[in-house]
Amino acid sequence: MKALQGIDGQPSFVDVKAPDCAQGQVRIKVMAVGLNRADLLQVKGLYPPPKGVSDVLGLECAGVITETGEDSRWKIGNKVCALLAGEGMAEEVVVDERHVLPIPEGLSFEQAAVLPEVYSTAWLNLFQLGDLKPGEKALLYAGASGVGSAAIQLCKAFNSPCWVTVGSPERLQHCQALGAEGGVVRHQGIEALQDFAPFDVVLDPVGASYAEQTLKMLKQDGRWVNIGLMGGRKFELDMALILGKRIQLIGSTLRARDADFKAQLIQDLETYVWPLFAASELDPCLEEVFDWAEAKAAFEKLGSNTVSGKLALSIN
Repeated sequence: MKALQGIDGQPSFVDVKAPDCAQGQVRIKVMAVGLNRADLLQVKGLYPPPKGVSDVLGLECAGVITETGEDSRWKIGNKVCALLAGEGMAEEVVVDERHVLPIPEGLSFEQAAVLPEVYSTAWLNLFQLGDLKPGEKALLYAGASGVGSAAIQLCKAFNSPCWVTVGSPERLQHCQALGAEGGVVRHQGIEALQDFAPFDVVLDPVGASYAEQTLKMLKQDGRWVNIGLMGGRKFELDMALILGKRIQLIGSTLRARDADFKAQLIQDLETYVWPLFAASELDPCLEEVFDWAEAKAAFEKLGSNTVSGKLALSIN
């Protein structure tokens, strides 16, 4: 089957063997796949897949189930989306059946394909690890990203006001339309966020370059959840601030988590988050769809840091 891998810094088509489908797994004919920054890093050779996962790109997909094991909750022909550790940018994918979700009613394959990774990430880090409660204030760095766009909507749905950092005034408008209270354009300096502080939870994919200001803006007993290092990995840490404010600094990744952890996370999404799509309280924020023959152009656009929301590849 055809699949996409990162070769010489570019997404490139390769022929790979279709995976076997074991008990407890389902086979999905992939119709669309979401693009994520992790894919961009993997193409550049900066984020290898976890042990046991092939070099095929793709952390989320949507499609039609074509094979199941015995006693599966899923049936052949079901339209689904799935959270993956990789291998989604292919004509077929095999995945743990517990990591699969029904496509919310009214959404296309392309819209559904951009949901699992970002909503899993936002839910895990804001509400499970960050323990964000109704009425508590959240600060979301990179608010117009896929994860940021999902996080804003979840904050609004669960009654937690949020503020953002973004790359342009247009992206700030995007975030406010989704429900953010306000925010700042990062090249103008994030110090202005102090006007909205203190914050109970900070969702941080940036890291070092924002660290000093993050410590200042967190509330007593605040939770700082770091999920990325776009702004570097090293900084001088004032431990007195962490101690005095009783701040929890939490490092978090999702891709390499074990199958049982992801299964519980997906179950929580289906219980608490998926009904909000049926109620039209959440939006996939799909900015553009590319044919997968145009994968290079899609990756270039993702790397331009001008996308508000998500991009998808239409495969079949």
